[in-house]
Parts: sequence; C-alpha cells; structure tokens
Amino acid sequence: MSPAITTDALRTVLTSQPELFQDVAANTSLSASFWVNIALAGFSILLFIYMGRNVEDPRTQLIFVATMMVPLVSISSYTGLVSGLTVSYVNVPYPGGGSEEVLLMWGRYLTWALSTPMILVALGLLAGSNLTKIFTAVVTDIGMCVTGLAAALTTSSLLLRWFWYVISCAFFVAVLYILLVEWPDDARVAGTSEIFSTLKTLTVVLWLGYPIFWALGSEGLAFLTTAQTSWAYSILDIGAKYLFAYLLLRWVAANESIVGDVGSGQLGMGTSADD
Repeated sequence: MSPAITTDALRTVLTSQPELFQDVAANTSLSASFWVNIALAGFSILLFIYMGRNVEDPRTQLIFVATMMVPLVSISSYTGLVSGLTVSYVNVPYPGGGSEEVLLMWGRYLTWALSTPMILVALGLLAGSNLTKIFTAVVTDIGMCVTGLAAALTTSSLLLRWFWYVISCAFFVAVLYILLVEWPDDARVAGTSEIFSTLKTLTVVLWLGYPIFWALGSEGLAFLTTAQTSWAYSILDIGAKYLFAYLLLRWVAANESIVGDVGSGQLGMGTSADD
C-alpha cells in the first residue's frame, strides 16, 4: 500500500491558478512587490523608446534593443507572478529536518534567464568585446539561472537542493570573471571604460545580492518570509534592471559616435579590443 498523501503535499499538487491568484492578492506586501515592478517596467519601456527615438548608429541601436528587452521581459514576468500563473506551492526541506510549504515564485527564474543575458549582451557590446566572450557570458548566465531554478524546485533531497545552488554559484563565478577581468580591458581600448566601470560595479554588487537572498530567504534557510524575499528580489531588480538600463541608454544615446566607432573587427569570433 502506498503511503498516505499529506495535506500539504495534496495542496501543493491541487492548488489551482485562481486560488494562487487569491493567495497572492491576499498578501498585500507580496502583491505590492510585484505591482511596483510592473509599474516601473511599464514606465521604463516608454522612457527608453523616447530616449532612443533619434538613434541611428546600428551598434547603438543593437544596444538599445538588447536593453529594451529587460523591462519587456520583466513586465511580462511580474504579470505572471501577480496573476498566479508562475507561482506554486512546494514543500521546501530545511536544515535540521522537516519541511515547510512555501509559495515558490519560479517565474522569477524565467525572467532572469531571459533578461540577464540581454544585460550582458548590452555590456559586451558597450565594452567592444568579441562574440566569443559575449556568447560565453550569455551561456554561463543562462546556466546560472537554470540551475538556480533546479535548486528551488528540488524538494526530494536537502543535499541535492544545495548542490544545485553551488553549481549555480559556480556559473555565476564565470560570469563575474568575464565582467571583472575580461571586459574592462576591452572597454579601455574601446574608449568606453568610464561608463563601463560604473555599470560593471552596479551589476556585480547588485547581482551578488541574488544568491545571498536566496540562501537567506524562504527558498533557502528561511530567515526571511516569502514576502520579504520577494521584496529583496524586487528591489534588486529595480537597480539591476531599470536603473542600469537608464544609465546605459542615456550614455550611449549621448555618445553615439563613440559607440559607432568601436572597431568593426571586435565582433569577430576570435578578435577583441586588445588584439
């Protein structure tokens, strides 16, 4: 005879989307953490369209397109979260034994897997890097997001859950290496080092917050509630996405000639700014 299904496990399986929507709406703080980003993403889309209205250089336009994808993906993702479409209940195992039913916001991982690569593409183009480095940054970043999702969804084993987390952090280290070691040299040669340095620092500092809050939040050690974890992610998103995008697009729109003058050979498969 199969073991009895617990009430929590049954809820995890059977909770419908309308019920999830009602649960999110009933938690005012959690719901607000979603709606704030929906509003900011919508405002950012309109602002960035206006900022890029006169941009003509193809490379600058490409940076605009890549950066525009960030709020476009975000507004879609946060709408999914607030509607109950991309959230679900899971029984998260915790150190010391036992587990707790947690509302998992797995839609955030989809957002990160689609939006953070666009941030890296824009940074790579700004730095005048080559396709190999940009591709490597994008692939390792997607690997970081996918393995982070695997960590969040793994409930069968506490050890495996945190092993996925370690793998995700290893991918993150590779991304950091490109941002901190490879691209600064390219940006110096391309003549974009000053703005790149600002954006690099903003990105690295804020991105470090995501694995920290994962570990401290409801999906990790549960020092933070689900709503507090969501607000931590939402605040990081505001800086890492909308503020980042505004600073980048304001600079490239005002310095279109510099961006356009980045050596045409730098996007070759093997060449870079310092070759």
